[in-house]
Amino acid sequence: QNDGQDLDGWFSRGQWSDRATTHPKLNLTKQALPWNEQYKGKANLHVFEDWCGGAVRHLRKNLHFPLFPHTRTTVKKLAVSPKWKNYGLRIFGYIHPFKDGDFQFSVASDDNSEFWLSSDESPSNSRLAAFVGKLGTEWTAPGEFTKFSSQVSKPLRLMSSRRYYFELLHKQDDRGSDHVEVGWRVFLPSLKFEVIDSSYISLYTDESSLKMNHVEHIPQTLASHSGSYLWEAQQDEHGADMLKSDPRDTFFLTPAIEASRVENVLVPCAYSPTYVVKDFPIARYQGLQFVYLSFVYPNDFTRLTHMETENKCFYRESPLYLEKFGFYKYMKMDEEEEDPHQRAFLFLNPDNFLEEDEEEEEEGVDSPEPTDPPSEAKEKSFGPVAEAKGKETLPDKLGLLASSKRAGALSLQPHLSVPIFGGKAKTPGPSKAAATREDKKPQKAQEKVYVTRLQLGKRKAPAQEPVFPGIFLYPKPLKKVHLRSRTPQKHPIASSKLRARRTLPSLLALGTEGLFSRETHEDTTPGPGRTAATTDYNSSKVTRSEGTRVTSFLKMSETTASQQEEGKGQEEEEEEEEEVSDYSYETGELQQSWLEDTINWQRTFSVSSVDFELLRSDWNDLRCNVSGNLQLSESEVVDVVAQYMEKLNEKNGGIYTLLRIVNVEKRRDTARGNRYLLELELAERGQRTVRLSEYVYVLLHQGKQDDSAEANPEGPALGATEPQPSTWSILYGRPVLCRPLRLSWKQDVMVHFVVPVKNQARWVQQFISDMARLYGATKDANFNVILVDFDSDDMDVEKALRDARLPRYQYLRRTGNFERSAGLQAGVDTVEDGHSIVFLCDLHIHFPPNILDSIRKHCVEGKLAYAPIVMRLSCGSSPREPNGYWEVNGFGLFGIYKSDFDRVGGMNTEEFRDRWGGEDWELLDRVLQSGLEVERLRLRNFYHYYHSKRGMWNTRSKKLPKD
Repeated sequence: QNDGQDLDGWFSRGQWSDRATTHPKLNLTKQALPWNEQYKGKANLHVFEDWCGGAVRHLRKNLHFPLFPHTRTTVKKLAVSPKWKNYGLRIFGYIHPFKDGDFQFSVASDDNSEFWLSSDESPSNSRLAAFVGKLGTEWTAPGEFTKFSSQVSKPLRLMSSRRYYFELLHKQDDRGSDHVEVGWRVFLPSLKFEVIDSSYISLYTDESSLKMNHVEHIPQTLASHSGSYLWEAQQDEHGADMLKSDPRDTFFLTPAIEASRVENVLVPCAYSPTYVVKDFPIARYQGLQFVYLSFVYPNDFTRLTHMETENKCFYRESPLYLEKFGFYKYMKMDEEEEDPHQRAFLFLNPDNFLEEDEEEEEEGVDSPEPTDPPSEAKEKSFGPVAEAKGKETLPDKLGLLASSKRAGALSLQPHLSVPIFGGKAKTPGPSKAAATREDKKPQKAQEKVYVTRLQLGKRKAPAQEPVFPGIFLYPKPLKKVHLRSRTPQKHPIASSKLRARRTLPSLLALGTEGLFSRETHEDTTPGPGRTAATTDYNSSKVTRSEGTRVTSFLKMSETTASQQEEGKGQEEEEEEEEEVSDYSYETGELQQSWLEDTINWQRTFSVSSVDFELLRSDWNDLRCNVSGNLQLSESEVVDVVAQYMEKLNEKNGGIYTLLRIVNVEKRRDTARGNRYLLELELAERGQRTVRLSEYVYVLLHQGKQDDSAEANPEGPALGATEPQPSTWSILYGRPVLCRPLRLSWKQDVMVHFVVPVKNQARWVQQFISDMARLYGATKDANFNVILVDFDSDDMDVEKALRDARLPRYQYLRRTGNFERSAGLQAGVDTVEDGHSIVFLCDLHIHFPPNILDSIRKHCVEGKLAYAPIVMRLSCGSSPREPNGYWEVNGFGLFGIYKSDFDRVGGMNTEEFRDRWGGEDWELLDRVLQSGLEVERLRLRNFYHYYHSKRGMWNTRSKKLPKD
């Protein structure tokens, strides 16, 4: 059992074990290395930085764990606190007991940790003795050795004449006081745990003279081995659709159709798209605006649906709008017939409000002036509304309060909770009541705000409903509430002099959609002869002038309807500096049931099918980094493929049968014609399966587009910019399916990966290993790895290349500081064949198996360059758990023919000598100006590993502070 072959419990039951028929063999270290007496007093310490999560299982998912740490050093006791964040530690060595007997061990840490101990000096015999947590949320205070039952080991019999291999794993996230310590005690009652110090530990081996890529000496155990990122993964499958298998991923393994079979299948035609900007003056970095996206069929699931909980930009809605109203505008609530008394919302009768003429008769003053909403509210029906914290205030951009002239009866939305001024519940959004009113009323009805007040003196017959069923306004002394306070005020602050009759509360200023606006702030402009309410919504003071009555606004998220004593004025102390509200109510005198939400579980709604893809355009959207490739309509694809298959069989005697449409990519040009890349799986004579991967062109003819709507649904052609129609198009009166001249890709062209590096041993080794795996998976020898090394001193890069199973490589050594542009240019200069492809690359990349095929398909000499969009992984994420976003701005990963690269002038090594960042955009400008197209696609399973800038390239470390 020591070799780990039967330890099924160590392996994931998730997606990886579904793919693998057998568990990978654990290469455990059985034979310990020779030990030296000089090793005493220290233990080996390996540090893995830039990795999120607080659980040890998160550390095991790290790409470099356990062989390639960021730092290899030593520690003099088993109690470590680097005062850092997002790291993992592996401490290992030997423990030397001071006596024979039973010992207990305990580990304490923030966050999780594991202490493993072997029954002898062999690393392969180590077993888990104690641990703190498994989820990443558990932690202990320093020295708290008995918080969890798992912290303390069982009594273990040790002998002073022997040494025992141990291993301590620790994971720290970005919170808390990081620490990990191991204590031990002789197994006797009342003895306390003491930290194991230098007297009782020793190194496993001395690493001080070894290069970082020398890893043969590192022990591999059940706690830590090179396959550990495969096991203890999440048991449930990750939610990324992109992880599901797709025929695109392995289609390159299918034998290609014979070239002679596809020659002259279609008539040739000139390929000259209108969006090419050859010799067009492009300002610096403006080339981004001339890059267009391609459409894809079938769905390649590059949309990061699993990230849309955090980022909903795909839906083209304001995030603040979605947070406040959700997606309710896409739903039409079904009509309900029910008794108004049993509704989950309340009606306010018009008789409860004073009309303007009645107010003038009773009060003898002018009617209230409608409040002008901010200009933004006139332009948009909704604007950003956020909850202010502390003293921050945001203007209310929802001019959605009802006019007393138009209102009739104001109804609350049926889905809203009954406590009208409770303020804590979020507003789900417009529902039935709102939707039906919006359909019938123009938007203008919501742009004026009239503040009315209740008639308490006029009551009709007993059948008249109260203002709020179940709520009664009690005559009470005026109290004040702190608007900025989140808790009820124990000592209300006194108010200024106000007469009760003239300051009856403006209970409601409610519209169909602005009911629970978190902040109600109206920026008013006083009219002639009038004085407006103060613009600060937190202020309760009402400014008055002769002959003017102004009502105040309530802050809905903080205050509630108030009660005032009618006919009784009170004089109280002037308020202090804090701003308060004039109104409140006593919850003790209200019916408690009124505070409970009523939910209509029987509410139903109608909805129409919505295709949000139709809202997207093919320009390079730099604002949304979770949306996937643009989707191509099935009907359009079927039409083009059917025409091509007809021509293919016409030439080859009908020997081909379409098995599957694997991939179709379209570049749209509504003025001249659409370019398609057809990738079809075909059966040849019903026996051999072959792949067809060819560019075709649907050339539009001049004139009306009556017959071409199906083949070109994007819109009519612009006759002024079209070439002269061919005889073919005139004859058939529809778009021509033709073979674009000089637009064919080579299936075996050499691809050179150019990567500049400096002192990134773990990443360099990972890149070389990935390239070797790519060669093993594809058996494609037509690629070359060119590493440009700027004086790396942490590993022998050339030896690593020599030892790896690569078809070919080139090693260039340069002196001085790291310069990305100069490094890339030096690498490209070593390529002699101008008819081969250079792929400007980064070090921290995970390549899908079809990367070579993808680069070749999208690079055409003199026509096409390729800038695949890479997915940038988040901290703690891996290719098997890909959380992150598409790098829509970056063009640093760039494939282009060597001849085209030289023609545009290569890298700008002068301007970007001492810095990098922007050199990719500058190159893009020149590539576009030279007349090349740049193909831009999100590439499945193409990842950029998370890493920080610590220890990279030319950075220097600060001196350690004195503790």
